[in-house]
Amino acid sequence: MTLILSNQDVEQLLTMRDCIDVLEDVYVELSEGRGVNRRRSDCLVPSPRRGAAYSLKSMDGVIPKLGIGAVRIDSDIVTWPVEGSNMRRVKVPAAPNGRYVGLVLLFSSHSGEPLAILPDGVMQRIRVGAANGLAVKYLAREDAASVGILGSGWQAGAQLTAVCAVRKIKTIRCFSPRHDHCEAFARDTSAVLGIEVKPVRSPEDAVGAVDIAMCATNSVDSVFFERWMRPGIHVSSIKVPEIDRAAVKRADRLVIHTHDDKPLHVVANNLAVPETAENKGWSLGEGIDFASTPTLAEVIAGKAPGRRADHEVTCFINNLGLGYQFAAAGAVVYRKARESGVGHELPTDWFTQDVHP
Repeated sequence: MTLILSNQDVEQLLTMRDCIDVLEDVYVELSEGRGVNRRRSDCLVPSPRRGAAYSLKSMDGVIPKLGIGAVRIDSDIVTWPVEGSNMRRVKVPAAPNGRYVGLVLLFSSHSGEPLAILPDGVMQRIRVGAANGLAVKYLAREDAASVGILGSGWQAGAQLTAVCAVRKIKTIRCFSPRHDHCEAFARDTSAVLGIEVKPVRSPEDAVGAVDIAMCATNSVDSVFFERWMRPGIHVSSIKVPEIDRAAVKRADRLVIHTHDDKPLHVVANNLAVPETAENKGWSLGEGIDFASTPTLAEVIAGKAPGRRADHEVTCFINNLGLGYQFAAAGAVVYRKARESGVGHELPTDWFTQDVHP
């Protein structure tokens, strides 16, 4: 039987600690070439919605050690609004009933059968947080106790959950240009973490004097700058453009998520993607040597060094997500769902065939 799971099921089954632990284990497999990952690809065409594009995004990976292959597919309407001085990449919930579309398909690498189908939302949030949490574990000072975060959206909460899972955090400061939203986020996240999250009025107040600075925004412009770099700080981002290029160059030790510099973009001839046209987004990664910069998996496997001294400035760029992460997190979710009886079963024959494909 093939299992159908909901975001609520995933939230019940997958903890941040679970995700950090499984990624730490299987990133060694990836570094050794025993696990495999395909670079994310985005197909973009014009949308009937003004100022928008339709994006079909996919990524996949296989972890033989866990017997799991995964495909993550997003079917999105994407817009690029400008707020203040920053352009942002924003998905529109345009599906019926104001909803988004993202799916994870899990397969057995032993039989090929489909094991589970689930939405990607909660899992993708946790796996992004877990990757950045692992970077903190290997790159931040052992005594790091203060965090500043830029952003107060969906991803920011997972970033803070992850950093608190790997370091004994005592103080957290948060900035967002939407102060009312930042205050609500701080209030809610404080209750979840049991640590006060203090909303502040400027990015300098958030990251100007902390041990760990985190970026978790949807901006396609830079939000963290060289002037905030100080000896001993660890800086992380969830996408390429967030950390200014001069700040990246200031780091004593730079680690990235993958050697791929950007997704494979397939764009219709009659579509001008705003962030590309204005040299924002992925373009801001130009100048970073992605091919030779150590990856997080290489650091975890001991093939590249992590932090070597307390005074070092370290930087992690979560430059591109991996389908491999969905196989890892999906293996945990599937195992725990089977053990606890969570989810709905459908006949596997509905998703297989007796005709040679």
